[in-house]
Amino acid sequence: MARPHSLFTRTGSTLTLAMLVFLALSVAVVFHYILIPVSKRAADDLATLMLLAAQTWVELPPVTRPDFERELLEEYDLKLTLAEDSLPYTDNLLPYLRFLEESLTRRLGEPVPIRAGPPDTTKWFCVDIPMGNRTIRVSFPHARIGARPPLAALLVAIAGALVILFTSLLLVRRLTRPLARLATAAAQIGRGDAFVPLPETGPREIAVLTQRFNRMAAQISELLTNRTTLFAGISHDLRTPITRMQLALEMLPEGTDRELVDRLRQDLEEMNRLISDTLDLARGLEPHAAELVDLRELIDGIVTGIRQGGAAIEWLPAACCYCPVDTLALQRVLTNLIDNAVRYGGERPVEVHCHCEAAAAVIRVLDRGPGIPEQERDRVFLPFHRIEGSRSRRTGGSGLGLAITRQLCDVHGWEIRLLPRTGGGTEVCLRIPLQPGDA
Repeated sequence: MARPHSLFTRTGSTLTLAMLVFLALSVAVVFHYILIPVSKRAADDLATLMLLAAQTWVELPPVTRPDFERELLEEYDLKLTLAEDSLPYTDNLLPYLRFLEESLTRRLGEPVPIRAGPPDTTKWFCVDIPMGNRTIRVSFPHARIGARPPLAALLVAIAGALVILFTSLLLVRRLTRPLARLATAAAQIGRGDAFVPLPETGPREIAVLTQRFNRMAAQISELLTNRTTLFAGISHDLRTPITRMQLALEMLPEGTDRELVDRLRQDLEEMNRLISDTLDLARGLEPHAAELVDLRELIDGIVTGIRQGGAAIEWLPAACCYCPVDTLALQRVLTNLIDNAVRYGGERPVEVHCHCEAAAAVIRVLDRGPGIPEQERDRVFLPFHRIEGSRSRRTGGSGLGLAITRQLCDVHGWEIRLLPRTGGGTEVCLRIPLQPGDA
């Protein structure tokens, strides 16, 4: 059986279970030390009264017996008659009747069962008590044993369980609801959505936590804005001298070393790429409106464009489908993934697969490169992070492609994973929910 994962379920089930165990122990203690002793004492008193009534009836003169029977019935709800026939045996399930049988048997020295009354008195119990040479039948109504400890204990346990369950769920919900709001707000900040301050209400601890969270979220939003402004300023300041340097290179005399000029031109182009990629990462890549697109057609266009550069790509579409996505963001993600696979996959073809499941579209990009060690599969999404031996400046990468890809996936609620490929290489698995907002 799977263990519950949410804080609400775990806390609620733990609290409910603890209270139910306490309730069960309390009912057992009350039943064993109070209800059973009281029932046995009441049964002993009734057994003593029955025997005394039967003995008195036998010793009384026949002319006074009717008055005694009438008084016994009015005062104690007991009816005395001579037993002229046997009564059918009944299995008494009530503990009180068993206690009464045990008490009568102990006093008379022989089994004295309690039987149901005659058909015309079905609401009575009867006890045949041998007294002298006669058998006295003592009858008492069902109402005489109105107290039912087992039923009372069961009703108390059911009512207590319902109250405990309702109280536990209400208490846990009040505790976890503010945390759920904080989690939702944190996810919004992670996706780059506009942050709306949370209401700073509730218990003091929750209110203080919410206040500090709002302050932290505002600071993060301000830092992101300042970062974008900073990188935009740096980009402008750097691109101006780079442009002048490119113009100066083009204006060099004919006798200048062309090899040196080409190297300088390549360095300037790489600097421009780094600036562009850094700006893309800093801007947060704000999402555009989602539109329903045919994944087969979208991926086919991307693959065709990359093939024109000489890359070997095996495009293997399966049961693709229409999916609501930010088209520009998905194009950027897939272009980065396929370019990355082509660049580091050696000379062997890169495979691109696509199929749709019940809840998500799955796109896989597979290469036969050196692979990514397990301890590096999360770190490669960090900006400028490189794996020694498989990434180098000579390959032309800036170290920001996967970082931008992860940021885009986080913004749109897509799931991306790096997996080892059987036979060597890397498999990138991208899952896109078919319903917007299902992350």
